[in-house]
Amino acid sequence: MKPDSPEPPRPYHSPQRAAAAAQKRERVVAAARDLLAGDEGLGGFSLEAVAKRAGVTRLTVYHQFGSRRALLEAVFDDLAVSGGLQRIAAAMAMPDPQAALAQVVLVFCEFFVDGRTVMAPLLAAAASDPELKQGLSERNERRRRVLRVLVERMDVRAGAADDLVDVLWALTGAAFLIELAAGGRGTQAVAALAQALAADAVQRASRPR
Repeated sequence: MKPDSPEPPRPYHSPQRAAAAAQKRERVVAAARDLLAGDEGLGGFSLEAVAKRAGVTRLTVYHQFGSRRALLEAVFDDLAVSGGLQRIAAAMAMPDPQAALAQVVLVFCEFFVDGRTVMAPLLAAAASDPELKQGLSERNERRRRVLRVLVERMDVRAGAADDLVDVLWALTGAAFLIELAAGGRGTQAVAALAQALAADAVQRASRPR
């Protein structure tokens, strides 16, 4: 009879240690966000610079995120949560697709216009940073998919759906909305204008009644 094999050590889980790690992660993400919004923008963004600003070692940042791209993705996720993008789910559940579209436009207006101190430098830097450009492009495509789902629920003319999605995608993009705000409009004024333009685009693409 073989002697019993020793049991493998059980993983040790400390709630205090987990909480400390979560707080440290939040501090690193906040430091990364602040650096991106600073005067140097992406030019001053590196794992070393983020670690220094967060008061941790570069190794800590690397262990938590693994790469510059992953850290950028974490910043994007943090911006999405703080900017209220989770409200899109409730908007998509609205029975009237045009009312849902108006709410989605409002959510993106508030996200991009209120967050333009970070978003504007990111958009400018993406032109020369393939890693950043890819990350932003992937998130923009998610926005396009949201709009396509809404358009598919509308009674639009045959062949008009793709054009309508493209127009709505442009109307809800960061560059367009931030440019509207640059004219001195507040967030709600930008949202009202974008909502009116979106409603007009839907009307033009709809089947005649």
